[in-house]
Amino acid sequence: MREIIKTGKTVEEAINAGLIELGISRDMVDIEIIDEGSKGFLGLLGKQAIVKIIVKDVVKENIRRFLDGIIKLIGIDVGYDIDEKDNNILVNLKGNGVGLLIGYRGETLDSLQYLTSLVANKKNIEGIHKRILLDAENYREKREKILINLANKIAKKVKQENRSITLEPMNANERRIIHLALQDDPDIETFSEGEEPNRRVTISLK
Repeated sequence: MREIIKTGKTVEEAINAGLIELGISRDMVDIEIIDEGSKGFLGLLGKQAIVKIIVKDVVKENIRRFLDGIIKLIGIDVGYDIDEKDNNILVNLKGNGVGLLIGYRGETLDSLQYLTSLVANKKNIEGIHKRILLDAENYREKREKILINLANKIAKKVKQENRSITLEPMNANERRIIHLALQDDPDIETFSEGEEPNRRVTISLK
């Protein structure tokens, strides 16, 4: 978190000087007044005002505003936690209404993650694009386990019946999970075919 200390004849003058230096608006910072300063006797020997200007975490602030707006608009009982690791922002939705935000096989969640990412990095003065990962009560982890189990089950069936099997349409991330789950199987190969949104994974013998 970036912060600077500025001085001025008045608190406002010090704040404005800091905002100009940072090149941002007042709503993007928190202000801590260190010394309000004083004019002194007959304008002499006055003390300058001193302020600390702390740049807000714009990315997280943008995420909060966006999600709060969506939750309020839909009118559902949902909260969320925001954590950061490296340059990844992890948002986990929770509450009775998360099912509506997950949608069919996570399609709504994926769309919401995309929109959140666009909004989150707007006006990010750090100049570092942060990856936004949106989850809902660990849905993605649970879905990944289901897909891995599915991949292994279908691979076994392919070997038993000596035929290729094409799975139902999946998004890019889910197809990746299938490919990775079977990449070390010496007897099996996987490949994707078709056009989005109907692109599918085929599992076959080598």
